[in-house]
Amino acid sequence: MKKMVIAAAIIAAGAGAYWYTQHGASLSASANPLLDYVPADTPVFSGQLKPFPLKAYLQSISGNYQQYPTDALAELGELDSPMGKFFVSLYQQYMEGIKEPAVLLKTFGLADEVKSYFYTLGALPVFKIEMNQAAAFWAVLDKAEKDSAVTHEVRQIGGVDYRAYALSDVDSTEKADLLFAHRDGILTVTFSTSVTEPELLEMALGLKKAPQSLASSGILQEIIKTHGFTEDSISFINHVEIVKALTSADSNMLSKQLTKFFANENAGEDPLAQIRTPECRTELTAIAANWPRTVAGLTAFSVTEKESHMAASFVIETKNQPILAAMQKMRGFIPAHLADIDSTIFSMGLGLDVNEVAPSLTAIWDDLQKPMLTCAPLAELQAELSQQSPAMLGMFTGMANGVKGMSVSLFDYKMSSQDQEPKLESLDALVSLSADNPSMLFNMVKPFAPMLAEVQLAENGEATDLSPVFMLPPELGIKPMLAIKGQHLVIYSGDKGLAQANKLAVEKIAANGLYSMSADYGKIFTPVLTLLEMSGEPIPEEFQMLKDYNMRVQMSFDVNKQGLVFGSVMNAKAGDNK
Repeated sequence: MKKMVIAAAIIAAGAGAYWYTQHGASLSASANPLLDYVPADTPVFSGQLKPFPLKAYLQSISGNYQQYPTDALAELGELDSPMGKFFVSLYQQYMEGIKEPAVLLKTFGLADEVKSYFYTLGALPVFKIEMNQAAAFWAVLDKAEKDSAVTHEVRQIGGVDYRAYALSDVDSTEKADLLFAHRDGILTVTFSTSVTEPELLEMALGLKKAPQSLASSGILQEIIKTHGFTEDSISFINHVEIVKALTSADSNMLSKQLTKFFANENAGEDPLAQIRTPECRTELTAIAANWPRTVAGLTAFSVTEKESHMAASFVIETKNQPILAAMQKMRGFIPAHLADIDSTIFSMGLGLDVNEVAPSLTAIWDDLQKPMLTCAPLAELQAELSQQSPAMLGMFTGMANGVKGMSVSLFDYKMSSQDQEPKLESLDALVSLSADNPSMLFNMVKPFAPMLAEVQLAENGEATDLSPVFMLPPELGIKPMLAIKGQHLVIYSGDKGLAQANKLAVEKIAANGLYSMSADYGKIFTPVLTLLEMSGEPIPEEFQMLKDYNMRVQMSFDVNKQGLVFGSVMNAKAGDNK
């Protein structure tokens, strides 16, 4: 299990790094010749439309990987299967090179700036990346072969040679291969199986253009215009095409592949027969039309050798106005400082208009009951949902009437050692509850919290020391203060907490979001690691590397007129910038 988790971590880390490097610096979407080979009905696409400054980006994050734990690499090397060892060797070569970006690019045959793409031809995944030194990359694969005892077979199609690595057992009747090909400065990574048609492989390797291409469809331009993304890069998942494939036998490339696969694998039985009925096709198509795509793109982008900053939005598009309106009514207040990725060590804010929660969820629940569905699986889900009315929530949210949001922010903290025991020396933090009438809410809570019975709050913002209430000893160095600041009930500690509480006092409540979270990895872990160093305790390598992890991240969730919006911000600085 541990090895599986490690392998999964490799895939997840690679996927995350790929997505962010995908969304780099803009040519017109229709002017990119590689898009001629991508079919317009591809279910999944992620591509750069202009070269990404890969060398500068790797330089800006290289300090975060200087102390990658050697024992983790050793554990990865213990994976049992030859192909597992093959992939681990590739990963180890990558991790060794990332400390020196110029060396990494030379090792893998990549230029300082590259374009890359990922898409599917129906169900067949295809990855392409610009590569100017194919011989260097073949050497990387050769080393992985030596480390794993895996061998490849050289094949040819349309005059193009490619490497094939068997993924299936030798005696298996069903064959699956991992393919690598280099042509016209482009490395292609894809797969083939026993049922892969030559025409499909030719399209994957760039020998044959798609009959109806993404380049001529206008899809990318429409996404950019609708969501206000930069033209740097675009990603999407096409729900409509996926539903077509699941509910029909021959409506697009994916559906034809699935039909052929099921015919070969299941003695002619179609496991999707239950949803390939006219009723299911009609109803699932209508649902997909209401929720057509998940799209992603950049809203801010800057990369130098010293610092990388990227902001992206992932949007689940919807045309379902009742659900969209209900979710917009639930939006609450999130303090302004949570939007600044550099203002806190850690922060989390929940914007929620409690008065609107029960009626909004009820409106969503009502909408999901209409119309009555006849597709068997959908009708079953609808029947189960009908038994889960959210109306009862009103009884619980009434106690928090008028609440618009709450937040927690950690600005700074210091650790020390006393008698070889860890001690929290200081804490700068702020907890806030935003409401129409925070004083009334506090007085409502007091009967349920006896410790607060004697606490009196001043309306003029004067603070009350909660140290006696929480029985905190003076030597702890923490003095939590309770106050009403404008429309916000706050508990703060430290000078930075006080300063931010005073700024919050002039912020008027407005519906500006649903959720926000940010973290500064280096600042979170450095005080703890410093304390461990002072204590003389050995520090595991995986924790030691976090001390130099100069990266800040922010995630958010909101809703706008296009759909559900998941925001992501990443800021990384080179080690000498710390």
